[in-house]
Amino acid sequence: MSVRFQSGAEIPPLTTRVARAANPQGTTAMWVRDRLEGLWSDEDFAAWYPRDGRPGISPAQLALVCVLQHLDNLSDRQAAESVRCRIDVKYALGLELDDPGFHHSVLSDFRDRLAQGDRADQLLGLALKRLKEAGLVKARGRQRTDSTYILSAARELTRLELVTEAVRATLEYLARTAPELLNELVRDCGRACSGCEGHD
Repeated sequence: MSVRFQSGAEIPPLTTRVARAANPQGTTAMWVRDRLEGLWSDEDFAAWYPRDGRPGISPAQLALVCVLQHLDNLSDRQAAESVRCRIDVKYALGLELDDPGFHHSVLSDFRDRLAQGDRADQLLGLALKRLKEAGLVKARGRQRTDSTYILSAARELTRLELVTEAVRATLEYLARTAPELLNELVRDCGRACSGCEGHD
């Protein structure tokens, strides 16, 4: 599958009219299109695809779908359905209202390509550069702590911490679903501890 360069296309006038009429205040997807258009272009993805083959879906559009999917916490099926059915998403992608969208498996194929080598870092670097150029990200400004740091710290748990957390979760589950079993477990542990040397 080859890439067809089509990013940066104008939003069809009918799509614009209907999207603005249906959502006068705009939506997240419309905001992303209006303020972040040009975040990526198809040319940024040229090395990801062979030169020959059947033209595929615009990778810049797929990247934008992945961003919207993350913002709305959608599964691949739900994201593909939103491309097919939601007017504001068609607006964000610059699609005609009758565009049929794509099969949901295209998103996992795109993420597989993204996971190769340092492509994700390159794409993030391009996005940050263009966000800075647009004045949306400033160097040395005040920053809020977000979940990215917290999640990365959680991913670095030691095995002991993981086991401890698993035991804690199990005990909480038992306390909710079978408190009598938990009481019996506590009694057994107490009896075992009373037989230990040096137990006070």
